[in-house]
Amino acid sequence: MLLTIIIFILVLSLLVFVHEMGHFLVARRFGLKPEEFGFGFPPRVWGIYRGLDGKWKIVKGKKQVKDAADTIYSINWFPIGGFVKLGEDDIEKNDDPNHFNNKPIWQRATILLAGVTMNVVLAMALISFGYMIGLPQVLGDVHPSASISNEQIQIVEVMKDSPAEQADLHIGDIVLSVGNETFTKSDDLSEFVGQRSGQALNYKIKRGKEVLEIEIVPELRPETDRGGIGIGIIESGLVRLPIHIAIWEGIKMTFYLLWVILLAFYTLIKNLIIGQGVDANIAGPIGIAALTGQVARMGFVYILQFTAMLSINLAIINALPIPALDGGRVLFLIIEKIKGSPIKREVEAVIHNIGFALLMLLVLLVTFKDIARFGDSFKALWERIIS
Repeated sequence: MLLTIIIFILVLSLLVFVHEMGHFLVARRFGLKPEEFGFGFPPRVWGIYRGLDGKWKIVKGKKQVKDAADTIYSINWFPIGGFVKLGEDDIEKNDDPNHFNNKPIWQRATILLAGVTMNVVLAMALISFGYMIGLPQVLGDVHPSASISNEQIQIVEVMKDSPAEQADLHIGDIVLSVGNETFTKSDDLSEFVGQRSGQALNYKIKRGKEVLEIEIVPELRPETDRGGIGIGIIESGLVRLPIHIAIWEGIKMTFYLLWVILLAFYTLIKNLIIGQGVDANIAGPIGIAALTGQVARMGFVYILQFTAMLSINLAIINALPIPALDGGRVLFLIIEKIKGSPIKREVEAVIHNIGFALLMLLVLLVTFKDIARFGDSFKALWERIIS
């Protein structure tokens, strides 16, 4: 469990730091000198900066720096992600032509959206690297240059009130054998089970590093009109590609996932608008940490996939036109372009603060839901730490 938390922190830190680095690099490209670019969140442990005399200097702790000629690069006490001070929240007017608020609208928008872009680029890099070392994938339309290993039948759906649900089978479980017979083709497995309705079958299931043996009785399933236990299965394996093909396939897969997740967000928002509520499976920080633990037990390459998915999700969420998020700030720039003048900084700051407070309230509500679902695991970890 402690390993789960460490991996969760590392994954979150990577996602946030890469996002902030995107803002920082594009800001530098447009001539800005951000006040500070830090790894982790304040308070500051130490930092390094170039002074007005041109020499590099070190600052320790929260000491205020008055002689910085450039950005302070800092390490901070809370090692989760990072931050960059661009000056976009400055209320007082600044005459510096290289201040964020004095840059053209298109440059400010580009800087704000650079974090989103970097998260997408990170997903591309992770998926491409995954293909180079062997990425779990459904076996079907696989590139002809691919080498395939570790072929297996994997559960991708567990139907409600089915024998599989009653036997506590999970999505992601691997079917090693049924009735002492091994299968590599999903059709063969379905045919075998379909002919044995009402007979107790011994399922050997691999879940992470654990191998389980569960007795399940297939029943006549209405969706297939033959015997089954109520699961959806696929043939999967580790697909490894040559480097140049892996990069291209990584880019294609990233845009495919981007589209799929965008559709999921659209459905979520549409359901909220028409009053259908929120999917109960939506997870907050604790839920994501629990999922990280499940993925970590499956192996390194699965962590790569999971991190890429989270990076795409972070990109989409930050691009939404909601106050306090990057997309919300871009929305204010669009209003400024249409209006011909910026909205008062004080008014914009209040709106962003309200938006941030509402987002934190949403995170808090989802976290309470996560505690109800995963609380026992975290309680056990806490007791182990303080005992």
